[in-house]
Amino acid sequence: RLAEEAAEMYREQPPETVAAFLEKIAAEIVDLGDALIQRASEETALPVDRLTGERGRTVNQLKMFAELVREGSWRDARIDRALPDRKPIPKPDLRRILIPMGPVGVWAASNFPLAFSVAGGDTASALAAGNPVIVKAHPAHPGTSELVAGAIRKAAAALDLPNGVFSLLQGATPEVSLALVRHPLLKAAAFTGSLRAGRALYDAAARRPEPIPFFAEMGSVNPVFVLPGAVAERAEAIAHGLSTSVNLGVGQFCTSPGLVIGIENESLEGLVDRVRTHFAKAVPGTMLYPGILRSYEQGVERAKKIPGVKTTPSAAPTDSGKTEARPTLFETAAATFLEYSELHEEVFGPCTVLVRCKSREVMEQVVRSMEGSLTATVQGTPQDLHEYAGILRLLETKVGRLIVNGYPTGVEVCPSMHHGGPYPATTDSRFTAVGTAAIQRFARPICYQNFPQDLLPPELRDQNERGVWRTLDGHWTK
Repeated sequence: RLAEEAAEMYREQPPETVAAFLEKIAAEIVDLGDALIQRASEETALPVDRLTGERGRTVNQLKMFAELVREGSWRDARIDRALPDRKPIPKPDLRRILIPMGPVGVWAASNFPLAFSVAGGDTASALAAGNPVIVKAHPAHPGTSELVAGAIRKAAAALDLPNGVFSLLQGATPEVSLALVRHPLLKAAAFTGSLRAGRALYDAAARRPEPIPFFAEMGSVNPVFVLPGAVAERAEAIAHGLSTSVNLGVGQFCTSPGLVIGIENESLEGLVDRVRTHFAKAVPGTMLYPGILRSYEQGVERAKKIPGVKTTPSAAPTDSGKTEARPTLFETAAATFLEYSELHEEVFGPCTVLVRCKSREVMEQVVRSMEGSLTATVQGTPQDLHEYAGILRLLETKVGRLIVNGYPTGVEVCPSMHHGGPYPATTDSRFTAVGTAAIQRFARPICYQNFPQDLLPPELRDQNERGVWRTLDGHWTK
């Protein structure tokens, strides 16, 4: 109700006020200083350096959306002027723009306690679009969440914004989340987390008397294809880069490579030997909280029991008292992969499944069998990329980001980034959770027909007071 009461006042704020609010949130987060980083590290076991970098990303995201709001072209203003003399029917004056949707619910992620949490990209983009936000904090970092929520509320008070422009909910049970997504005053929602939880909330949102858009980022295996030419040229570099990417942050990234696919030959075996060596030497690490470790260990046990799967675990001991996960490499043939759907599912943590294909045709079968992912990566020479162009075209139908000669971990925050993909990676592959296009999730179009100039939004008036890019009778112009 607080959010609903705030919605009308907040949507009427000038762009400069909304931009100043986002920048003030960024400043208040920075002012929390070491206390925020220390608390986040204590709650998540993530290292201070990683969290310091994540705070920088969080602050920069807020500033990026402030710039977007201030410039204004994101509202996609379109004008088609009247043609009163058109025959046989006169054409009316039509003007279209994006407007806020109303209160937005955001579910914080466990693996990014700052950048995908209380003041993360979902909150920043929803506020930037002119919507009040209600955040459901992740129970794995409640203290961190409270600190950041305090910064947001302090920023709102400094700009005399209504109390309900931001709220934080704490709670470890599903009932809190279900109550939020079912509330009739909520108009949209965004979630980052597991497929099981995301799908439950998505279904609840769809079953409401008034269904609402629910943008969920969920499971993703992020396949890496190692093509023959690249394997022959740089097997050690690929083995090192791949192992590093899988084990980065104890595998707790939504873009961690969970599948590696190659063509069976002598060069591939050399690469596999090197990957085995890297995994055998890999150091176990503390996962974010005990529930994630349990899920990881259950996933590893499922894969180990499948006939035709070879396992190479890290040789280093783990400390169960520190919720440490053991890095693990699985190897199997394409026939086994195609037979057992369990091998297609994301196991969130430091493991990957290496699949050997007997031919390019079998590799194509593997691609066709895969579900949607956030990313796919291709390691290949220029000749490889031309020879396997059919695979690249197929991958375009399976993922939201296609990478050549890199690794999927590391998501650049910029306007051209797309962090989304076909189900189950997300519930709507047309939208991104990262970059300026993320704002489009929380705005809807409205068309004004034959409206007086003074009642139109400034972006739609003839004189273009804000100087935004817009279409005028079908042509881009300022």
